[in-house]
Amino acid sequence: MPAIFWLVPISSLLALGFAWYFFRQMMAQDEGTVMMKRIAEHVRKGASAYLRQQYKIVIIVFAVITVIFSFLAYGLGVQNTWVPFAFITGGLFSGLAGFFGMKAATYASGRVANACRTSLNGGLRLAFRSGAVMGLVVVGLVLLDISVWFIILNQFVPEALDGYKLMTITAIMLTFGMGASTQALFARVGGGIYTKAADVGADLVGKVEAGIPEDDPRNPATIADNVGDNVGDVAGMGADLFESFAASILATALLGAAAFMSYGIDVQTNAVIAPMLIAAIGTILSIAGVFMVRTREGATQKQLLKSLGFGVNMSAVLIVIASFLVLYFLNLPNYLGLWGAIVTGLLSGIAIGQSTEYFTASAYRPTQRIAESSQTGTATLIISGVGTGLISAAVPLFIIVVAITLAFSFATGFNYDVASLNYGLYGIGIAAVGLLATLGITLATDAYGPIADNAGGNAEMCGLDPEVRKRTDALDALGNTTAATGKGFAIGSAALTALALLASYFEEVRMMFVKFLDKPNELINGIPAIDASFMDFVNHYEVHLMNPKVIVGMFLGVMAVFLFSGLTMNAVGRAAQQMVDEVRRQFRTMPGIMEGTTEPDYARCVSISTKGAQKEMMLPSLIALLIPVIVGLIFGVAGVSGLLLGTISSGFALAIFMANSGGAWDNAKKYIEEGHFGGKGSEAHKASVIGDTVGDPFKDTSGPSLNILIKLMVMASVVTVGIAVSYSLL
Repeated sequence: MPAIFWLVPISSLLALGFAWYFFRQMMAQDEGTVMMKRIAEHVRKGASAYLRQQYKIVIIVFAVITVIFSFLAYGLGVQNTWVPFAFITGGLFSGLAGFFGMKAATYASGRVANACRTSLNGGLRLAFRSGAVMGLVVVGLVLLDISVWFIILNQFVPEALDGYKLMTITAIMLTFGMGASTQALFARVGGGIYTKAADVGADLVGKVEAGIPEDDPRNPATIADNVGDNVGDVAGMGADLFESFAASILATALLGAAAFMSYGIDVQTNAVIAPMLIAAIGTILSIAGVFMVRTREGATQKQLLKSLGFGVNMSAVLIVIASFLVLYFLNLPNYLGLWGAIVTGLLSGIAIGQSTEYFTASAYRPTQRIAESSQTGTATLIISGVGTGLISAAVPLFIIVVAITLAFSFATGFNYDVASLNYGLYGIGIAAVGLLATLGITLATDAYGPIADNAGGNAEMCGLDPEVRKRTDALDALGNTTAATGKGFAIGSAALTALALLASYFEEVRMMFVKFLDKPNELINGIPAIDASFMDFVNHYEVHLMNPKVIVGMFLGVMAVFLFSGLTMNAVGRAAQQMVDEVRRQFRTMPGIMEGTTEPDYARCVSISTKGAQKEMMLPSLIALLIPVIVGLIFGVAGVSGLLLGTISSGFALAIFMANSGGAWDNAKKYIEEGHFGGKGSEAHKASVIGDTVGDPFKDTSGPSLNILIKLMVMASVVTVGIAVSYSLL
């Protein structure tokens, strides 16, 4: 084990230590008045109750999948015997990351509202550092789990010739990513259904029909709405980016083990630990970036964005320098080209974030044009939002095309041939690691959003001074933009990570022959499996566009993306209908609510969202797990390859469209509420509220869930590759 490797567990402990420090710092702040404390406690209890219910269901699903994996490993012998245990720890750590981040967020919101009674800067710093708890817990737990597994497997996996020990270790560790992906999908889908059912019900009945402000304490759904921000946008996003971070590191480690097998064990080991080290240094620099975020009183939206951007961008600049030093120290072949791939990934993430900000922030023309279209009614506003979302998808798609091309070219030294293919794939993987290297601070800007949103809700419900609400509104509007940027960032990382995982799929196919099935001499494209290259396996399974199995797989991949999106959208619709009916019932049967003499039944609305989410999240989640297995069983490796290509390409485009449309509709509403086009209560405002409710499941349920669907389907294919290799029917 190289001495430099120990930087990985050290950085994980540093991240967890600073997360605890920021949490204790936040807890030391005053939560405000008795009413503010009461509202915050309602939200905390609702969020904790929901997560307990969700985790009960997830535990059952994990138990079933673990039994299946155990049968594949111990019964059929087509999987390594360590796989079930790696799968469980991935899900456990992913769940812990979401839980700790949500805990911090629910304790922070009231304190942020109270800090805004004094200053905007105080509110921003407290909200951001509370969000940093989520960011640092996620990266800390990922690096801790990866480093512990690497140490354990390095001790217990037997030595093997031709570099296959490291191939075996990294292949086992990739299963950890599937556990994280499975937990993330349940968290994202369930949390997304919960939060949007409450949000739609609160907006349609409260703001449109009853004409009361957002977060008004008279609205029965407002507590459920605030709970939903935490279980969906905090716990869900934390689990989402946990698995992105883990999958990018692990897929790149496996590709490194494959690409550098012929260079000897020392170089191969350095290639495996390189993505871990880059992520570790990025984590340390993210901690430094958190301390750089501050603003002045009375700052505009652009100035607030600049304040957050300064910390993120400084971390990015420093990781560029640090990653060069890491690769130079490791002395990998063509380390300059690999550094170019890292820089490419990092720049692509920044570019996607900037693109998302442009298309969703109210400071720019696209969102302002959507707000402007509200003057002629809801229909024109929705048409404008859909059109803007479709156009906005073109930019990230183009950025990813450029990023893949440059990362591959840098890693191969701009000298592509079949022999250098593995180096190019390793370059794409390490570009994904570069994109996510500063995840600690990037995720902090995302988790900041729902904290600021809940702080605004607390201020409104407690009737604080209008100046306080003005400050929380400024932080909330900024949070909408950072949340949209974070979703764009997550989806962009999904595209690069999924491509790295797709390449890992064929390395797993090779491992299946050489290690698990013990057929190293079976001929693959006329060459013994142990000597066969990546392309030999591609040719052996006829993975090309003239093979109908590949075409069928591609169509099934597109089908899965649209089916999943439709199911999650309808799930929100059904749950929202129940919420609308309940809010109307309370307004109708409890007349004292509107006079402020009777407290609404908040618990009933929380219960409706909880039951709706638990019921509706199962079917979409099972699709992601079952389709790759079924396609592998029927159409084999070629069919699965097509399935994954169709899923990645269509899922990425649709996710960007949905996330950006929803974010733009939301901020168009906020722009009108600032006083443009008639302001609050105007016809334009009512149209924008409808647009926002349409966009809610776009941006907070279906859109962000798609990037997990992409990676989980690839991961499920990788982990169950033995079925496609050994038992396919066609």
